[in-house]
Amino acid sequence: MNAVETQSNTFKALKGDFGYTSAMQAPKVTKVIVSSGVGKVNKDKKRLELVVGRLARITGQAPAPRAAKKAIANFKSRAGDVVGYQITLRGARMQAFLDKLIHIVLPRVKDFRGINASAIDEMGNITIGLREHTVFPETADEDSKDIFGIAITIATTAKNKKEAEAFLRHLGLPLKEAATAESK
Repeated sequence: MNAVETQSNTFKALKGDFGYTSAMQAPKVTKVIVSSGVGKVNKDKKRLELVVGRLARITGQAPAPRAAKKAIANFKSRAGDVVGYQITLRGARMQAFLDKLIHIVLPRVKDFRGINASAIDEMGNITIGLREHTVFPETADEDSKDIFGIAITIATTAKNKKEAEAFLRHLGLPLKEAATAESK
């Protein structure tokens, strides 16, 4: 399904709830940011290469290094040291990655019960943290001693948290239902 069909379907599904009069008012995903911190391994070149290689394999795009903005003595980091890697996906790669995330990766996460709706910020974006990168099918059969976490941010054009939640549910993102006072 291409972006125009997705926008049209989103408009049809959400126009009653939010009073949209045009398909251009419906929210859409603008970009997906995949990032991973390297922590104390910035001295170990083989581990850095491993993180870069696996992130590239997962996303289909080379990651960009992110440097520390200032030196922190307790963490033994200096300004300019590589502290993580980030990839920004747009267009067809973004759509393919979202499809893979929703339909393949999240069901493979151990003890997965859904994503908290509180992870959606007031600007309509959501950040999902995965403890293990091995849930992606590209890295599942790899050595299990070099496991690192990944943060995935989905940026949308939703105007507020309520609109973003409805849009993300429409996309198929498995969000937890809000807990009621009776169930507590």
